[in-house]
Amino acid sequence: MTLVVKIGGAAGNDPANVLAEIAQRTDCVLVHGGSEDADRLGARLGVPARTFTSPSGVVSRHTDEAQLEVIVLALAGGLQTRLVSQLAALGARAVGLSGVDGGTLRARRKEGAREVVDGRVLRVMDDRSGTLERVDPGLLTLLLNAGFVPVVGPPAITPEGEVVNVDADRVAAAIAVALGATDLVLLTNVPGLLRAPPDPATRIREVPRDGFDPILALARGRMRKKVLAAQEALHGGVARAVIAPSAAANPIASALAGEGTTFR
Repeated sequence: MTLVVKIGGAAGNDPANVLAEIAQRTDCVLVHGGSEDADRLGARLGVPARTFTSPSGVVSRHTDEAQLEVIVLALAGGLQTRLVSQLAALGARAVGLSGVDGGTLRARRKEGAREVVDGRVLRVMDDRSGTLERVDPGLLTLLLNAGFVPVVGPPAITPEGEVVNVDADRVAAAIAVALGATDLVLLTNVPGLLRAPPDPATRIREVPRDGFDPILALARGRMRKKVLAAQEALHGGVARAVIAPSAAANPIASALAGEGTTFR
């Protein structure tokens, strides 16, 4: 049995309890985002973050050349090294991998991204983001079988060797499918999918396999990508996906016990 856990990179996430649980497991792949780290480093380097909203309502980072450099430095450099060192302090043997390492995350560069600006649909120029097409599970399987915790994050690599940014939630879903994982846990800074954000009393507790259409219509902003990731995981054979808070006590166990929003 393999479990894939993704911890969000936005402000309000708490990795401490997540890492404490992962350090006690031998069946887990940790996937990370890193939006706050990238934003913070970009501000220091004079490369402020920019986002755009697609016609379907998905919010994405505008990844031009300078922003891609920030992402590589912040995620594959700073954040990933920090997560691996924190797991080591907890007694776990962890290995950090960007999607470029071993060609683990294969993507194609997006050529037709669109954004809505003042009611008009425009092409996103100079975008260095990609669409994940394939996960090579070989290196991940090798590490898991040897007792290591793989810690994986963007960027990915194209067949031409170009480095591109990819969405970490979709990465987690694709890894879960490639490894035949039983569960995907997407840990974030909110209690789950809410009908009326930010009211936690409006949390949707469970979504059946055939209930994605109304949920996608409800999800907005970055939450929409998490719902899409859950859908992709289930369609790929994963039995259960959960969007749950990272700041909870024992967040992984709590998510698997019903905390957050469960997709079956």
